[in-house]
Amino acid sequence: MTSPADQSAVHGDRPGGGPAESAPETVDAAAAAAEADSAGRSDEHGDPAEETVAEPVEYTVAPDPAREVDLARVLTELRDHVDQVRLVLEVPGVEEARTAQAEIRRQLDDYVLPRIRGKSAPMLVVLGGSTGAGKSTLVNTLVGARVSATGVLRPTTSSPILVCHPDHADWFLKGPLLPDMGRVPGPAPDAIAGDQLVVISSDRLPEGLALLDSPDFDSVFEDHFEFATKLMAASDLWLCVTTAARYADAQVWQMLQRAKEQGATIGVVLSRVPQGAGAEVVDHFAEMLDEHGVGDARRFTIPETRIENSRLPEETVEEIRAWLLELAESPARRTKVIRDTFGGVLDSFRVRVPELAKHVEAQAEVRTVLREEVEAAYAAALAELDEATRNGSLLRGEVLARWQDFAGTGDLLRALRVQRGRSGHRGGRKGRRNPARLRALKAALRSGLESLIMSAAEHAAEDVLNRWRAHPAGGQILAGPADGLSGVSPELPRRVGRAVSSWQDHVLELVRTEGVTKRTVAKLVTFDEEALSIVLMIGLLGYGTADVSVEGGTSAVPQRLLKALFGAESLRGMSAKARADLRSRIGMLFDEEAIRYGQALDAAEIPDETAAVRLYQATHKLEVAR
Repeated sequence: MTSPADQSAVHGDRPGGGPAESAPETVDAAAAAAEADSAGRSDEHGDPAEETVAEPVEYTVAPDPAREVDLARVLTELRDHVDQVRLVLEVPGVEEARTAQAEIRRQLDDYVLPRIRGKSAPMLVVLGGSTGAGKSTLVNTLVGARVSATGVLRPTTSSPILVCHPDHADWFLKGPLLPDMGRVPGPAPDAIAGDQLVVISSDRLPEGLALLDSPDFDSVFEDHFEFATKLMAASDLWLCVTTAARYADAQVWQMLQRAKEQGATIGVVLSRVPQGAGAEVVDHFAEMLDEHGVGDARRFTIPETRIENSRLPEETVEEIRAWLLELAESPARRTKVIRDTFGGVLDSFRVRVPELAKHVEAQAEVRTVLREEVEAAYAAALAELDEATRNGSLLRGEVLARWQDFAGTGDLLRALRVQRGRSGHRGGRKGRRNPARLRALKAALRSGLESLIMSAAEHAAEDVLNRWRAHPAGGQILAGPADGLSGVSPELPRRVGRAVSSWQDHVLELVRTEGVTKRTVAKLVTFDEEALSIVLMIGLLGYGTADVSVEGGTSAVPQRLLKALFGAESLRGMSAKARADLRSRIGMLFDEEAIRYGQALDAAEIPDETAAVRLYQATHKLEVAR
């Protein structure tokens, strides 16, 4: 902080740089102009400055109603987007990100939005500090009465105590500041405990000032630390009180750094400074303030002295009292403090919100990785299945036995019939029944293909679980929403059976519509369409390929027969269509299986990329609205 004389100079530039275009700068300019005009008239006529004080200027954060409404809307949207973020995955840095998210949301709720709506509310000075620093004693002394409990027991302040002028008591009791805290009117500081804000009226404070005694930030009670950080973020001015014995504690500097990062206007009080060695302690404290980047904070010292009736001697707090009164009673200076803090908080969002968005992107990236692991597992299974339906591995066991039975007993040859006249072309098909061996072969082929697909799906499901278990975040999902995802889905066997049956019907339809026999063969032979569709399936699934050895000497029968009947070009076309259709049906089955894992990711509420984009957009809108 600068000296009181220097603080009277009000600049139109925005904290952190930039043109004087935001609403707070407009208010400062008006107040500064009023005081400058008053000073000018005093110099001209030689009148004392006291007699030419400018008329008080009503202070506010955004005097332009349209801009104020727009800024409030943008900040409300930002608050909603921050609140909707779900950082569910335990990835590196997530705890810090969750804390940052909560702090941004609380500061918007507790300070930023209430400050826009509370145009005429006084400047709120929050006294925070370490245990036994004398915050309550300082508040009592500044108020001139015992309003906050003091004593040797630590911590003494269990509930925050707010003291304000009677005209503003209703606003603090019923207004939007700190909306999730309960309010009770004083005076009863010793009887209140918990998350209650005790509001005490005192006409000894000016209308433009309110003091809040917050719990210790290094208390053994965790909720006291939460209160201290919450109240610090809701202050227009944070007055950090520490002692000559404890000013070097890490907690003190962590809180000062937090206050700086969150845009607070800061003052510091070094209390209980011993006689004799005081100068050395004060100098070292000043050096540490400079080293930690808060050297511009206004500094005060209180010597080691007696305490009577929970109050310090008046002369020890004269400088602090004069500074606070100077700020509170000068509209321009009070506005500047509010403007600096409000603008500092908004400036901090330029960094804090994008940093939160980066953590959201990290979560979304993990979601993408887990989804890609699912896709990779099922893609690998589909590739293995493609190979299995080409290399003849399906045509063993029951399928091989049924094929040899069908081909070796003459049923295959009987499926071809020599024509006995032109009128007999395809006429012999009607009324014939498929032999039992053909039906058995078709059923065995269907059963074998179903088993192959089910085996591939089970392998893919196991592969997904193994991939997810190998990823820290995947293990977390498997222990939560994906707990019941072991194996394939219960309805998969039914879907597989339907898909294979539909594929067999599709191959039969291909034979009927596209399997036009070579013209020379068609003059001599008619054929059974279903039997040939089964032969085509056998050929597609690898029977008779060069790298497959089949007993019985009939390995080349399917390909030779099909080529003889349809010709090589027609056979290639039908085979390509039949194979593509089979792959498409299996791919859809696997896609349906993979949906379960996507649903588990959705149930875990892992954010996607759009959540980060909304945060970036909200930050940009805030800059435009300012």
